[in-house]
Amino acid sequence: MAKSVTKDMTKGSPLRLILQFCIPLFFGMLFQQFYNMMDTVIVGKFLGVHALASVGSTGSINFMIIGFCMGVCNGFAIPVAQQFGAGDYHNLRKYVANSVWLTIAFAGVMTVTVCVLCRQILMWMNTPSDIIGGAYDYIFVIFLGIPVIYLYNLLSGIIRSLGDSKSPLFFLILSSVLNIILDLTLILVFNMGVAGAAWATVIAQAVSGIACLIYIIMRFEILKISREEWQLDGGCVGVLCNMGIPMGLQYSITAVGSVILQTAVNGIGSMAVAAVAAGTKISMFFCCPFDAMGSTMATYAGQNVGAGKLDRVSKGMKSTCLLGLGYSLLAVIVLVLFGQTIALLFVDAGEKEIIRHVTWFLWGNAAFYFPLALVNIVRFTIQGLGFSKFAILAGVAEMAARCLVALAFVPVFGYMAVCFANPTAWIFADLFLIPAYMHVMKRLYRMGLQPVGQGDCIKLTKD
Repeated sequence: MAKSVTKDMTKGSPLRLILQFCIPLFFGMLFQQFYNMMDTVIVGKFLGVHALASVGSTGSINFMIIGFCMGVCNGFAIPVAQQFGAGDYHNLRKYVANSVWLTIAFAGVMTVTVCVLCRQILMWMNTPSDIIGGAYDYIFVIFLGIPVIYLYNLLSGIIRSLGDSKSPLFFLILSSVLNIILDLTLILVFNMGVAGAAWATVIAQAVSGIACLIYIIMRFEILKISREEWQLDGGCVGVLCNMGIPMGLQYSITAVGSVILQTAVNGIGSMAVAAVAAGTKISMFFCCPFDAMGSTMATYAGQNVGAGKLDRVSKGMKSTCLLGLGYSLLAVIVLVLFGQTIALLFVDAGEKEIIRHVTWFLWGNAAFYFPLALVNIVRFTIQGLGFSKFAILAGVAEMAARCLVALAFVPVFGYMAVCFANPTAWIFADLFLIPAYMHVMKRLYRMGLQPVGQGDCIKLTKD
């Protein structure tokens, strides 16, 4: 058995386990955001402001589609974590096998659909005429890479669900270094423009996904799937879709608000688009710890609810919220003091208007990082507990907030309203998620859940 690479999070100090799991995950996400940010830095520095705006204008539609892929894969990993916590390895392997079949189907349908509609979507978003060509060149290639995005996110999600957050870190480091090398090579040597940056991202992610696959085959004896376990199972497919699709839709519904907001930003002009693109990349880099905390709580909550240990879920939630508060305060200080300097990574010092706009965007977002921390921690905990449908409603709250800002405030207050669109969305989501978490925990306690070791795709039952 692969005891050396799996991690049981149902025993021991919650804070210690969360930190041990979260830190490698954080560095993995940091590297992922690093090479995403390097795309933007290289494009802005070597191809100019218009190229930067071209890539930036695709950010919301990119998140809407790619976010769905990531959400689905994260949802597929939750039943795996629950089965691991319950010690039911036969059903664990059935979930893994059925998630593979579902992923193949999802990837095929999505790739064809979004590639066909790609240019029309950019036109619907009112993308400025001077950047729509570059935007299409970039996002079309990214969408061609949807299968490798599914490959990496499914396999890394399965690895994390078994308690191993360190291995995906190494694959992402490899991918990050490769992505930067390919960025410079394809843009500077082969003169491929923004399409070169997109191909660099796709190729790097493909390498990372293949590395995950090889690692699973070599190291995880627990995942040696038999011919019987590879068969499609209606019960498993139903559970996986019930977990994965709501999580994917949560990302996409949230992104609908971002698309509408991006459309409003596009109406302000390409300079505003470039400023938001740079500010978003920097903010996403600083937000990696929140993503890591959320993913950690999904695995932690999944394993512990599988083992029937709800008290540990509450303790883990409190510890992670304190970590989120501490980091939020640190991030605010850094961005207030050095935000303008960090903006110089993306544009030349002579672009004073863009630098000023990037700084405003960073300050507006950083002031509300703790509400964002709660969004990630609470939402992923709820999902790990098996209530993924609540994610859709949280996404609706975020979407409504961004639509409100885009339609009601941007036309009146212009760019300054854009700077507070994300914080408004985070607060709206928290107003729903915190009561939802309390409701879920009360419901689970009333059910008196206990783990079930066997049973066809059943994780928990009432006393």
